[in-house]
Amino acid sequence: MPNAKSKSSSSVDRIYHQLREMAMNYKFRPGEPLNETELAASLGVSRTPLREVLNRLAAEGLLEFIPRRGFSGRPLEQKMIFDLYEMRSGLEMISARLATERATDAEVEDLIAWWEKVALNFDCSTSVECAQADEDFHQRLASLSRNTEILHTLDNLNARVHFLRLISLEQESFRHSTCEEHHRILSAIKQRDANAAANLMYAHVKLRQAQLVEVIKEAVARLYME
Repeated sequence: MPNAKSKSSSSVDRIYHQLREMAMNYKFRPGEPLNETELAASLGVSRTPLREVLNRLAAEGLLEFIPRRGFSGRPLEQKMIFDLYEMRSGLEMISARLATERATDAEVEDLIAWWEKVALNFDCSTSVECAQADEDFHQRLASLSRNTEILHTLDNLNARVHFLRLISLEQESFRHSTCEEHHRILSAIKQRDANAAANLMYAHVKLRQAQLVEVIKEAVARLYME
């Protein structure tokens, strides 16, 4: 029978995953104050575990906390998003290089086989499915770097840009270029060309950054049309 401590931990985990997904998708609009009393009631929990989760999400950059004002939805500003993509481009460049150098042949073949299967239905999948597959690709590749800090940091970055990735992958041209670029990166990794893999990954992420201005405008418009 679970004790009080394990039940409390389970409750915190449940709330965390629920609120993390909401924050990733900007269900809390930028600058919108969070009413902790109402939120706790809607989740069926007390304020203590809720506050623990909110602090954690704020530390991860998924919520904003201002002293004496409390928690609010995180901003959606061009400079902040560009900073995230700039960091991501450098991190994923290193990730691709290390994966090329450290992954076994079997691991590389498994990743290629998985992506080829995903790519078959990429054009006809929903944007939610495409975004998840795209995130999975980058996380799986990062895991081959054998660097847990890269993997952890990339997971956080993916969460923070998830909403923009979702919107961009609604575009057919964006889906097509994503598939093609992933194939080229994997080909370089298979050939054990670390420089090519790193440069292709850098170009892949930087291209996304170049397309961000319009995606950010669309994201802001959607948040305030709902």
